[in-house]
Amino acid sequence: MIFQRIVLPLLLGGMLAAPLAAQAAAYTVIQQDKSNIAFGYKQMGVGMQGHFKKFSAALNFDPAKPATSKAELTVDIASIDTGSAEANDQVSDKDWFNTKQYPTARFVSGAIKPLGGNRFQVDGKLTIKGRTQAVSTVATMTPQGAMAAFDGAFAIKRADFAIGEGDWKDFGTVANDIQIKFHLLARAK
Repeated sequence: MIFQRIVLPLLLGGMLAAPLAAQAAAYTVIQQDKSNIAFGYKQMGVGMQGHFKKFSAALNFDPAKPATSKAELTVDIASIDTGSAEANDQVSDKDWFNTKQYPTARFVSGAIKPLGGNRFQVDGKLTIKGRTQAVSTVATMTPQGAMAAFDGAFAIKRADFAIGEGDWKDFGTVANDIQIKFHLLARAK
């Protein structure tokens, strides 16, 4: 009788709480080979896409405490893949990303707020070519056991970062709007 009234509820409660405790762990380790940072833009009115092959991420995200969570991404700009070797070389030049002087772009979160439904507003600072701008994105977290996928997108204006100077300033050739998309797969501690 004592078993049914006291021990059985404790066992069941412990079994039900175990998945919740696992889900509350902080995600800290990015799976580089399963993550990506991509971009899209229009060139002469035609949609173009590319991605960066190399980046590093420092993440400490606790879904139970988003306000204390942090995210930082550093992108190796020379690892750009526009789909064309000639274009990759050209965008590394001074008029575009000037990768000799500015080899990386960096995002550092400043605030992470829950929006409900595993969605979080992430505000931070993005630095490209020595210029820093505030950016905001909504990231969706999809738990996958001890892993979680973080997906989101945000837009930037290339002129804000001096991307495409000289003859390339004309937005009729390459649009000013650039869409950045990310998919980060992270493991819990």
